[in-house]
Amino acid sequence: MGDGRYRIPRDGQNDHSNEQAEIRRDFLREQTGAELKYTGEYTIDPNVLPGNIENFIGIVQMPVGVAGPLDINGEHAQGRFYVPLATTEGTLVASYSRGMRVINECGGVKTTVVEQYMQRAPAFIFSDAREARDFGNWLEANMEGIRQAAESTTSIGKLQHLEQWSVSRLRYVRFNYTTGDAAGQNMVGKATLAACEWIKRHYPGDCEYLLSGNMDTDKKHSHLNMLHSRGKRVVAEITLDKEIMRKMMKVETSVMARSSVLANMGAMLAGAAYNGPHSANGIASLFIATGQDEANVVESHAGLLSHELLPNGDLYLSVTLPSLIVATYGGGTGLPTQRECLELLGCYGKGKANKLAEIVAATVLAGDISLACAVIAGHWVSSHDKLGRNRD
Repeated sequence: MGDGRYRIPRDGQNDHSNEQAEIRRDFLREQTGAELKYTGEYTIDPNVLPGNIENFIGIVQMPVGVAGPLDINGEHAQGRFYVPLATTEGTLVASYSRGMRVINECGGVKTTVVEQYMQRAPAFIFSDAREARDFGNWLEANMEGIRQAAESTTSIGKLQHLEQWSVSRLRYVRFNYTTGDAAGQNMVGKATLAACEWIKRHYPGDCEYLLSGNMDTDKKHSHLNMLHSRGKRVVAEITLDKEIMRKMMKVETSVMARSSVLANMGAMLAGAAYNGPHSANGIASLFIATGQDEANVVESHAGLLSHELLPNGDLYLSVTLPSLIVATYGGGTGLPTQRECLELLGCYGKGKANKLAEIVAATVLAGDISLACAVIAGHWVSSHDKLGRNRD
């Protein structure tokens, strides 16, 4: 295993270059026989990639389609949007466009960012449960010093509050921050480390800690995030006109409401993280197109689809995404094609993260309307036969 012949080639001076990528592709061809012809054909300058990738060999080209237009009546996203979706699933873009057409006919979707936090959750270890309990009281009494220490590491992150739980002789503490237009996981990790070191210096007793006790549930779904937001808690709402639904989707709103009851029970029985048709499809496709951290889909797709059949027969629908993690600045958002997709939405740069969150939630609602109607009306399988993967 120590044989240097099997080590991936690296250049300590300039590892992000076309030449170094080609060297690695040649190495992999020798080791595996794979040609990597199309992976090695790309237009971006590798010099923009430090901080985003290691051992760069090329680009995976993902098809991008555009759905829309979509009319959004948000606090941050206002107007008509064309939504880029990166996917290899046939029918997906067409389905989202269909849902968007219905939304537009019904007056557009209303979107609201309710609150937003990003967390790091260290675990503090003590001699017994009583000391752990008393430590929690000490934290509350020394909140100002803790806040100053945490915020000394960042010009953007702001420590808002702490949540605490005692288990055995441990005290789990969830530090909740706002992080501006960055997703902020690394930002809050650095800030919380500074806060923990301040605590260790100033706490009158012994104070051992682990920077993450896993209650931040980073890149994992958790019910805690459903109750207390991680990322942005955003709501998209619409009232579907019964006549428009009958004409455009061939679906009665009363049948759609009844189907939603059945779907809610099925999701509860399965223990699903989302009770609507398919939030992850739109979120993942938008995330890939706009340079989001793709692993955050596992947290971001969780949520609640709510419905109410109104006395006049119209149907109120809303999507609540309590842990939507998006960024318009930093990370992969500045890479060339990802930046272009954000610019298509008017969402690149600082001051745009809430706007992007509203667009994501509105897109999820459009996809849920379309797929639910396709299932009810019996078009689900036939549409995949026509546009998708059902080739057998």
